[in-house]
Amino acid sequence: MRVWVQGARPRTLVAAICPVLVGTAAAAAEGPVVAWRALAALVVALALQVGVNYANDYSDGRRGTDTPARLGPARLTAAGLAAPAAVKRAAVAGLALAVAVDLRLLLVGVAAIAAAVLYTGGPRPYGYSGFGELAVLAFFGVVATCGSAYVQLERVPPVAAAASVVVGLGAVAILLANNVRDIDGDRLAGKRTLAVRLGRARSRDLFTAVVAAMFACAALLGLARPQVLVTLAAIPLAVVPIRLVRTRTDGPGLIAALGATARLQLVTSLLLTAGLWWS
Repeated sequence: MRVWVQGARPRTLVAAICPVLVGTAAAAAEGPVVAWRALAALVVALALQVGVNYANDYSDGRRGTDTPARLGPARLTAAGLAAPAAVKRAAVAGLALAVAVDLRLLLVGVAAIAAAVLYTGGPRPYGYSGFGELAVLAFFGVVATCGSAYVQLERVPPVAAAASVVVGLGAVAILLANNVRDIDGDRLAGKRTLAVRLGRARSRDLFTAVVAAMFACAALLGLARPQVLVTLAAIPLAVVPIRLVRTRTDGPGLIAALGATARLQLVTSLLLTAGLWWS
């Protein structure tokens, strides 16, 4: 069980929880919230995230791109901790659950599953070509946040769309922290992530810019909903991940950067949720 929990990459699950919280809060500002719908949205988001992680583990392991130079936690397939077929079944189970929970979002679920599978799978995985950050912004920002609002209201209020950009940029920061950590191993494996394409120095600058843009978007939203300005209280938490990403090249330091970035997104999203809920 410990191995499978590790393979699900618990630190990344923040990226699935945050858009549900923010999207539900955006809906609450427009009308009553139905608890079971929020719970269903959370199950969908978590199942998709876990399914994505297992699918990524399976595809990278089969392609041989999880090399010994990789600084992050061991992967199930590449490290031989689980049979490739078992990892594939786990990925399929998680993605299937995401669709089964709410058939009204079937088309969105199919698109999200296709994006998950093709990230590192298929003949030309886009995660190997530098487009992972765009996909994360779209699916773990706009789609997940607006989808969570939609299941409550059966429409997407403008405030949900605006807040989705804040959430999406937080998810992009998490992916960038992960890919900056893995630059050397990914380059050796021929995995041309955006961080590999930009190089370490420019990737560090991009990480800093994404974090700054996240708070800038929250501030702009706060012009229309002043309560949302409470989100800016999370700015001091950005110091540690930015410092770690910009100064460390060792495994422990960059793993800590990933954890600090996940905490930053969680706190930012919780504050944004509170501001929207009471706006």
